[in-house]
Amino acid sequence: MDYEEINSLRKHSPAWRLLRADNAPLVLTFLERIFVAENVRSISATDLAGRLDDELYALNERGITFPKTAKAYLDDWAAPEAGWLRKYYPHGSDEPFYDATPAVEKALSWVRALTSRSFVGTESRLNTIFILLRQMVFGAETSPHARLQELHRRRTEIDNQIQQVETGQFEILDPSSQRDRYQQLTTTARELLSDFREVEANFRLLDRRLREKISTWDGSKGALLDDILGNRESIADSDQGKSFQAFHDFLLSSSRQEELSTLLEHVQGLDEITDPDPRMRYVHYDWLDASERTQATVRQLSEQLRRFLDDQVWAENRRVADIIRNIEKLALTVREDRAVSVTTELAGTAPELGLPMERPLYLPRPKPLINSESIRDDQEEFPADLLFDQFYVDPERLSAGVRRALQSRSQVDLVELIRDQPLTQGLAELVTYLSISDDAFQLVYDESQTDEVTWNDSGGAERTVTLPRVTYNRTSGGQK
Repeated sequence: MDYEEINSLRKHSPAWRLLRADNAPLVLTFLERIFVAENVRSISATDLAGRLDDELYALNERGITFPKTAKAYLDDWAAPEAGWLRKYYPHGSDEPFYDATPAVEKALSWVRALTSRSFVGTESRLNTIFILLRQMVFGAETSPHARLQELHRRRTEIDNQIQQVETGQFEILDPSSQRDRYQQLTTTARELLSDFREVEANFRLLDRRLREKISTWDGSKGALLDDILGNRESIADSDQGKSFQAFHDFLLSSSRQEELSTLLEHVQGLDEITDPDPRMRYVHYDWLDASERTQATVRQLSEQLRRFLDDQVWAENRRVADIIRNIEKLALTVREDRAVSVTTELAGTAPELGLPMERPLYLPRPKPLINSESIRDDQEEFPADLLFDQFYVDPERLSAGVRRALQSRSQVDLVELIRDQPLTQGLAELVTYLSISDDAFQLVYDESQTDEVTWNDSGGAERTVTLPRVTYNRTSGGQK
C-alpha cells in the first residue's frame, strides 16, 4: 500500500471513521453484542432501539453521559456519513430493519488484535500452511504418475498410523497443541461469519451499479440484457462466487453437518480446553444461517432487478402505444375529409450537369501600386509646453481650511467655504474638495437640495457648476 491509498482510506473508509468516532466504545460494544456475539442478521428498528435504550440507561447510571435518544443514535450510525448500520425495509414491511455493515466487522477485528493474548499459537498455523501447500500442489498436478506417488505416500503414512495404534504406541496432542488448534478454530470461525457480510455487501454493490447502468443506458435493449447477464455470470464464475458456492454446498450436505456437530461437541468437551467458547458448539448452524441469508439476498436482488427491467420495458411499450393511439386519432380525424390532399415536395429531382471546362481559368490578382515618393521624413518639431503646463492641488491646504471653519461651529456647507475662500484652481480644486477625507470631519451629500458654485477660469470666463448640497460635519474627534 502506498501513501495515496492509505490517505484515501483514512478519508473515506467507514471502519476508519468508526475508530476515530468519539462514541466508538459505545458503537463497538453494542453492535458487537447484537450482530456478532448473537449473530443477528436482521433486527427491527423497534427492538434495536429498545435494546440500545437499555444500554444507554445503564451507562448514564454509571456517570457516562450520552445525551441523545436511542433512535437518534441509530439514525446517526445508519447515515451515509457514518455507514456502520444498513437501514432497509423488507418486502411487505413498513418498519425499517437494521443490519451491521462490513465496516463494523473490520473495526472489531482491529480492536481485538490490540488486546494482549496470554497464549499465541504458531504450530497449528504452520501445519495449516503445509496442508494448504500440499492441497494446492496435488490439486494442480496433471501427471498421473505424480498423483499416484502422492497417494502411495499417504497410504504408507496411514498404514504406519494404523500399526502404531494396534501396538498401542501412538502420540496424543499435548495440552499446548490442543489450545493452539482451538484458538485457531475460534478465530477462523469468527472470520467466516464476518466474511459473509462482506460477500453480501459486494452483491448489493454490484446490483446498485447494474441499476445505475440500466437507468443511464442509451444503447439497444439486447445489448443491455447481454451486459447484465454477463455481469451476473461473472459473479458466479468469479473466485469469490465459486468459493462461496462451494462453501454453501459443503454445508448443505447432511453428512457434513452431522460430522461437524460430532467433532465440535467432542472438542468442546476436551479437558484441556479450560475456557471453551460456547458459540463453537453451534457455529456451523450460524454459518448455514448466514449462508442462507446471503443466498436469499442474491435471489431477492435478482427478483428486484427483474421487476426493475419489467418496469422499464412496460414504460417503453406504453410510450409506443401512446404514439400509435395518437396516429389512430389523427387518422380518424381526417378520414371523412376527402379534400385533404397528401402531397410532398422533392427538391432536386432534375440532374444538374457541371462540366469541367465550364469552370473559369485562374486569373492572377493585380498587384496594388504604392507610391511612396510623397512621403517625407517626419522630423518637424512641435511645441511641448502643454505637456508640462500642469498644476497640483494640495488637499492638505483644503482640509486645513475646513478644520478652521469647523472650529466655531459643528458643520459648514461647501458653498460657504468657497464664498470665504474662492476657488483659485478651478474645477480641479472643486473636485478635490469633494474627495478630501479627514478624521476631524465627515462629508455628507444631500441629494434633495442643490447648490451652485461659480468661479472665473484663467481666461476670465465665468464657470458655474450645479451639484448636490455638500456639508462637512465635525466628528467627535475633531477640534473644538
